[in-house]
Amino acid sequence: MEKQRQQLLIVDDDQSFCQIIKDYLSSQGFDIVAVHDGIAMKHYLSDHTVDLIILDVMLPGENGFSLARQLRADNHQQPIIILSAAGDEVDRVVGLEIGADDYVTKPVSLRELLARVRTHLRRFQSVPMTSTQPAVNPASYTFGPFTLNTITHRLMKAASEINITNAEYHLLLALVTHSNQVLNRDQIMNLISGHDHMPFDRSIDVKISRLRNKIETDPAAPVYIRTIRGEGYLFSPQG
Repeated sequence: MEKQRQQLLIVDDDQSFCQIIKDYLSSQGFDIVAVHDGIAMKHYLSDHTVDLIILDVMLPGENGFSLARQLRADNHQQPIIILSAAGDEVDRVVGLEIGADDYVTKPVSLRELLARVRTHLRRFQSVPMTSTQPAVNPASYTFGPFTLNTITHRLMKAASEINITNAEYHLLLALVTHSNQVLNRDQIMNLISGHDHMPFDRSIDVKISRLRNKIETDPAAPVYIRTIRGEGYLFSPQG
């Protein structure tokens, strides 16, 4: 039986650019649909399921940052790759803070975009398994009032669900399966992305900050995800 092609959506108002991306990614085994503004994106997603979204920042009407924020608020968990002609660090950090998984600057290298698409699809579709997972109840991890379920990818605080993105889930899983170990940024990137990752400035720091805002009583004085100065991060399940 032929393997089903993965479904991609690109949202960009430059139709010639979209056609270039469509032709290239289609030749690499993907089905890709292009729409040209936020309204068309929402209409398409209301009737279709996609595996990954490539989202331009500069769009008519709502910009890509606003649309990405809405997607996460509506619990769309698939990876989002932000495209932008602006390559400054501020825009990269903003993209991460609103829940995007990656940020690519224009002009786009087609081979680099393909590599990033494949990396995020692998991350989205697989749960990292590590030798440090306990033999008892490996389907979930509990710390304080929280339970992380590795089957449903849900984070619960008592009976309430904490909304986390797919990237935040994999980061938290990497931390809880390496409890009481200091992990530097490169080690964390390898755990959540594999060895073929394309890291960029402050991505781990931003994701850590977002997680702290969701699980720490006081994110400025964290008890679960602690910073070890000059070394990295340490997750303490006892808090």
